[in-house]
Amino acid sequence: MFDSLQVMVSKEVAEEVGGLKTLVPTGTSVLVEGHLEATPEGTKQAVELKATKIVHVGPSDAATYPIAKKKTTYEFLREKMHLRPRSNTISAVARIRNALAFATHRFFQENGFLYVHTPIITASDCEGAGEMFQVTTLLGKMKEHEGAPAVSPAELEAAKAQVAAHGEEVKAAKAAAAANKEDKSLAAASKAAVDKLLKAKEELAKLEEGSRIVGGIKRLPDGTPDYKEDFFSKPAFLTVSGQLQGEFYACALSNIYTFGPTFRAEYSFTARHLAEFWMIEPEMAFCDLKDDMQCAEDYVRYCCKFLLENCKPDLEFINKMVDNTALARLEQVASTPFKRISYTEAIDLLLGVVAEGKKSFEFKVEWGIDLSTEHERYLTEEIFKQPVIVYNYPKEIKAFYMRLNDDNKTVAAMDVLVPKVGELIGGSQREDRLDVLERRLGESGMDLAAYEGYLDLRRYGTVPHSGFGLGFERLILFATGLDNIREVIPFPRWPGNAAY
Repeated sequence: MFDSLQVMVSKEVAEEVGGLKTLVPTGTSVLVEGHLEATPEGTKQAVELKATKIVHVGPSDAATYPIAKKKTTYEFLREKMHLRPRSNTISAVARIRNALAFATHRFFQENGFLYVHTPIITASDCEGAGEMFQVTTLLGKMKEHEGAPAVSPAELEAAKAQVAAHGEEVKAAKAAAAANKEDKSLAAASKAAVDKLLKAKEELAKLEEGSRIVGGIKRLPDGTPDYKEDFFSKPAFLTVSGQLQGEFYACALSNIYTFGPTFRAEYSFTARHLAEFWMIEPEMAFCDLKDDMQCAEDYVRYCCKFLLENCKPDLEFINKMVDNTALARLEQVASTPFKRISYTEAIDLLLGVVAEGKKSFEFKVEWGIDLSTEHERYLTEEIFKQPVIVYNYPKEIKAFYMRLNDDNKTVAAMDVLVPKVGELIGGSQREDRLDVLERRLGESGMDLAAYEGYLDLRRYGTVPHSGFGLGFERLILFATGLDNIREVIPFPRWPGNAAY
């Protein structure tokens, strides 16, 4: 915590551990025994510790210790990932992150949700984006084919021609032997021709097998890897979402939530993207879009209240050193119901702002666009000055699993937008009609065979159900006001960086 305690060490006590020079360098670890005593009047601290014994000292070389007492940039701290938790900001963020994780479990458990562990390795692509990390052992098998001679197309064609030629020889030899059964030499010649053919076929098989190895990986005739050689015997990936598997359990157990790591292979360096991040994804049976929006709002407001009640010292530090609006923002969100508007209403508001000349956006505003962060933040920070839930988005910009509305233009989707961050939560009522879902999958170019289990939910006892996903690091960004998402996760991963 940020409260400090002054320790008074006598010369005699200090000498037992090598003198004061071993105790005062930045980074030194000490375990002190002593007595708490009142400090003289006028001092900042009410008590101080009179040391009677230094039990343990973990020395630190002040000349080489990389984190100075002065303010240090976040970029530099990322280079010292193993030491950055010792800085005040990162340690405060760690405690806030811990509190939000605890509040997450507490909120859902108190409201009758079951915690379900969905797989990190998956064979399906929930979003249909294709930006996934592949899990494979094929690269490790490249050594098995190391040194294998490359087979050229010309060699393969020559071998096939040889087999064809020997095949003709066998036909001729067998015909001659059949015409003159008394001539044993013809029978022997026929057998010799067959032996040559078999040997040629064996050589061709070896060459065909060798020709399938390209870049050390065995491939199918179309050039794609032969996944029968792989660990799972099919393409497998790190998950981008636990939603689909979460739905399996929600449709059996009612309300569930997942809370675990997810991965995106987007080659992005922005302050809002990570390759590995944590997602909270509740799924609720017998729940429509209105219920979904209410659950999302209740969850966010619960987390804000929990932080205010349990992390006040850390929030006060953040408010002083990082973002002087952090406390006011949390208090406002905790105490105020969210505004709700349709996507069409949001577009009309933004178009009005542009028409009046109040704001010029980088990205053009028109019906059908996916709202950008600048649009989302303008709605929350300038127009409404509070969190906003936007619902009923155009179907073209949303995922296949979102329920198609009666207008056949929009889907029952919702996004929770908050100041400082923009989109915090994305959710929807799920499409529970089999025929509509099959059509939507087809329109999205998805392979229906890969979603048979998902489709079965609609075949056998389907129910209306809804859910949402929240990127946990974005919630921490919202709470702290930090500008870069890399500061709110203990070990950030982004393109070119995977320290420890």
